[in-house]
Amino acid sequence: MQHTRPNRHDRHWPSHTATTVPWRSTVRGPRADRETTAVRASIPRTIAGARWTPDTGTAAVLDRAAAALRELDAQHGAGLTALGGVLDRTEAVASSRIENERAGLDDLARAVVGIRANASATAMVRAGGAIDGLVTAAGSGTITESSLLDAHRRLLRDDPVDGRDAGQYRAVQNWIGGGRTPRLARYVPPPPELVPALMDDLFVFLHRDDVHPVAQAAIAHAQFESIHPFTDGNGRIGRALLAAVLRRRGLTRFVTVPVATALVAERDRYFWHLERFRDGRVDEWVRDVAIAVGTVCDEATLTAVLLDEVAAERSIGPCAAGPHAVVGRALAHDPVLTEDRLDALLHGDQGTVDAVTDDLCRAGVLRSVTARRRDRAWVTVAAADELAAFGDRVQAAVRQRANRVGW
Repeated sequence: MQHTRPNRHDRHWPSHTATTVPWRSTVRGPRADRETTAVRASIPRTIAGARWTPDTGTAAVLDRAAAALRELDAQHGAGLTALGGVLDRTEAVASSRIENERAGLDDLARAVVGIRANASATAMVRAGGAIDGLVTAAGSGTITESSLLDAHRRLLRDDPVDGRDAGQYRAVQNWIGGGRTPRLARYVPPPPELVPALMDDLFVFLHRDDVHPVAQAAIAHAQFESIHPFTDGNGRIGRALLAAVLRRRGLTRFVTVPVATALVAERDRYFWHLERFRDGRVDEWVRDVAIAVGTVCDEATLTAVLLDEVAAERSIGPCAAGPHAVVGRALAHDPVLTEDRLDALLHGDQGTVDAVTDDLCRAGVLRSVTARRRDRAWVTVAAADELAAFGDRVQAAVRQRANRVGW
């Protein structure tokens, strides 16, 4: 990983301060943990009125990313709604992988119908709903505390450990890394009593229109992660917030661009950027986010073209007429097909449901991912394959660039 010196623009961004907070361990552990009586917590500076100006090169990268995003949304956002479904799923998967959650589309489909064989998949289903809700709400032109807390509630309300804290700011001290106590933590966020004011300040920053939209999204994400306002789910909500800023600023109307797909390709660099942000170093982070946006837009455009071709072939082939056509049109909205959804589409005719799914599985349009007789689920084969290929292409592009510039 290449470490560079801060430039004059970096120095204008406010770095964190620190404070000592009392600590008493309530768990068994090493003597050093039990004898720790205080830890140093980081205090993010307020950014509602902070000024940052990109250098010429960064400004150009930001503008290219914004143009790519607008073009993707205009050309494929409304006309190919399958893209939205695939990218929403991809973002949930990629964002969760940053948190070391692992699952594929088949696992996600099983989780949708209540099969909990893969706990990571269940978490990702909730993450997808949280992302969609927060980004959709931002389309009104505002990102409110209510919409953010609602997204967190969707994410964690069924969590056996943190469900009781879903939808509310933390009331306890948290930390990142270091085990069961903060003594050796990688990062200790601000004390809980400072969280509401810091979040109020962040919401003011979110509604500024004098910062480049892509830079605003990147900075807002880093500030949110620095505050770490929740007991859990901060990473996934923070990355959803990034997409919400892009929606509020009008760069997207339909598409949620899965920036996390690019970030997960260089996971260590992502965390390195967050650490540098606390020292007032923002330039490289903003550039990396802009490049990530451009990369996923390029690959998402290819995804749109490929899925468009698949839909056209499907409409004149296995889904040309009758109930097969009804199902074929529905597949344009979501790569996951559940029995409940089929019942609604085909008016509860079980015989028709069985006949159509059998036909489409034989034709290679659908793949069953459940073995039971009721509450079944299928995935669209082409969409599942393209979701995986999309992620592979993005990660290959990011790693190729990393090797080229010597990260």
